[in-house]
Amino acid sequence: MIEVLVVDDDTRVARVNAAYVEKVPGFHVAGEAHSAEEALRGVERLPRVDLILLDHYLPDRTGLEVVQEMRRRGHQTDVIMVTAARDVSTVQAAMRQGALQYLVKPFAFAGLRGKLAAYAELRRTLEGGGEAEQAEVDRIFGALSAPSEPGLPKGHSPTTAELVRQCLLRSDGPLSAQEIAERTGVSRQTAQRYLKLLERTGRATLTLKYGDAGRPEHRYAWATRT
Repeated sequence: MIEVLVVDDDTRVARVNAAYVEKVPGFHVAGEAHSAEEALRGVERLPRVDLILLDHYLPDRTGLEVVQEMRRRGHQTDVIMVTAARDVSTVQAAMRQGALQYLVKPFAFAGLRGKLAAYAELRRTLEGGGEAEQAEVDRIFGALSAPSEPGLPKGHSPTTAELVRQCLLRSDGPLSAQEIAERTGVSRQTAQRYLKLLERTGRATLTLKYGDAGRPEHRYAWATRT
C-alpha cells in the first residue's frame, strides 16, 4: 500500500480528500494534518509516509515552506500539491522544489484519482532499479503526464498546461510562444505545443501579427475570462 499524509487547514476538506484517497486501490491514508507543524510532525513520527497531499495555504507556514523544511531535515517524501493557489509563481516554485503534481481546487474525485494513478504508475516504473536507456528515461518522466481530465492528450502535463493557462489569463494582450516561454520557464517548443493544444480545443484564440518581412508571428490569447 502507498501510505498518504493528507494536509489541509480545513478539517472538512481534509476528511473529503482522505475519503477520496481511500477509494483509490493501492492507497491508504496514514494520517491527516491541518498545519505545517502537524505535517512535519507526521512525516517524522508516522511509521511510513510515501506521499503527501499538501495544501499551500496553511495557518503557520505555506506548503512550499513545508517542502523546503522537509528537504532540509533530509526527508525525500513525494509531494503532490493540492491547493487553491493558482498564481504562476507558486506553480513554478512547486515544480522547482520537486512537487510531482499540482492539483488545483476545487476538483472532483476523478481529478485526484488521475493524479494518484499516475503516481502509482511512476512507482511501478521505478521499482526495477538499475540503469535506464533513453526510452526508459522517457517512460519514467512520462509516467506523471497522464491526463487528469478528458481532453488532455497523453504526454501532456497538467502542471505545464496550468502554467500556460495562467500566463494567458494574466496577460493584458495576446502572447507569442517565446513570451510564454520566458514568463513560465518552459522551452519555446514546449510553450508552442501547449498553445496549439489550447487553440485546437477552443480555449485559446490565435491571431497573426505581420511584420515588415518574413512569416507572421503567431500570438495567443485565452478565449474566455472565466
